[in-house]
Amino acid sequence: MKSFYLCPKFFENLKNYKKDQFAKDIIAGIIVAIIALPLSIALALASGVEPVCGVYTAIFAGFIVALFGGSTVQIAGPTAAFATIVAGIVATKGMSGLILSTLMAGIILILMGVFKLGTLIKYVPKTITVGFTAGIAVTILIGQIKDFLGLTYSNGIKPIETIEKIEANFHFLSTFNWQSLLVGAVCLLILIIYPKFEKKVPPSLIAVIVGALIVKFIPAINNGVNTIGELYTIPSGFPTLTIGEISFNTGDIISLIPDAFTIAILAGIESLLSCVVADSMVNSKHNPNSELVAQGLGNMASVLFGGIPATGAIARTAANIKNGGRTPVSAMVHSVILLLVVLWLMPLASLIPMPTIAAILFMVAYNMSEWRSFLKIIKEKNIINIIIMVLTFVLTVVFDLVVAIVVGLSLHFLIIIIIKKILKK
Repeated sequence: MKSFYLCPKFFENLKNYKKDQFAKDIIAGIIVAIIALPLSIALALASGVEPVCGVYTAIFAGFIVALFGGSTVQIAGPTAAFATIVAGIVATKGMSGLILSTLMAGIILILMGVFKLGTLIKYVPKTITVGFTAGIAVTILIGQIKDFLGLTYSNGIKPIETIEKIEANFHFLSTFNWQSLLVGAVCLLILIIYPKFEKKVPPSLIAVIVGALIVKFIPAINNGVNTIGELYTIPSGFPTLTIGEISFNTGDIISLIPDAFTIAILAGIESLLSCVVADSMVNSKHNPNSELVAQGLGNMASVLFGGIPATGAIARTAANIKNGGRTPVSAMVHSVILLLVVLWLMPLASLIPMPTIAAILFMVAYNMSEWRSFLKIIKEKNIINIIIMVLTFVLTVVFDLVVAIVVGLSLHFLIIIIIKKILKK
């Protein structure tokens, strides 16, 4: 088994697994599940899908990636990086388009792992990853202004692109709702201030509880703030297969190829970056090719059971490590706990106010923004690096991630070729 380069870490860990580590993995898994629940709901809404879809993603992708992955501590699930991509696919091609493109992406990821392409991550320059990550953060923040301020768009107005959202927010600013702003501001303050005093309970959970209580029991606010239950259907029970929603029409498959590659490339980059960060925290070494295969399988399982694209979640992986998780068992426990929540407690999610979701996503955007790395690259005064990073950032915001990565990488390698030719002379 050791000689097989795709050997999952779970099976390696089983050989020397001990009872005391099992206890630590259970505790870590429960804590990560508590963190993942409100985040999964928020990220699903940011992706333009039903709130429960995010939880399904954490359940199925999280478990499959833990079982077959190349990292001992990776937590997979919905992430902010996919939000704008998924929202665009759903808005233009529907859920069937998202399912099919993600299944195709899963196959691409598996092939990438089988053909040992996991090591290619080192050829993606930091200037590009910082640029598109900051760009995604900005698009998420802009996309949540509507719910944070309680704006109301006219019927038929459903902006998809970031620029369209900015224009719509300005146009409908007169519909501003003070109750929504108040709830959102209180929750945002909790998310910012609470961790300075207490770190054991996730601040997002506190914000969700406080926001729901404010809207539920203060009459002056109750009538002016939308909750998840007023806008979405919250199902309970075990998720069912969604294979019936897929259209295997040749034309649809061809039109979805670019989306499939986008999902696969982003899932690969984000997951392997998360593995690298995790390695530095626990002094381990991940198997990049096994991780890519697991991400492919996890994404396919996720959408087949009503979820959305998934990748390694750096923040949740770090939380897993800090709470004692050291084997894939903790990630499996996290998925099982979330499944139990879906089976018995998911209807409670209907009480969560939309401004609370917006506040959580504001913090997600801030934490993923890479603003420190952005400023560091600027301070280094390398004009070429600054141009590539800023161009990638702008293209991500104005157009999309595919354009940003293609242009950024093309420019990067073009400059390398030019420099090599100059040096030869």
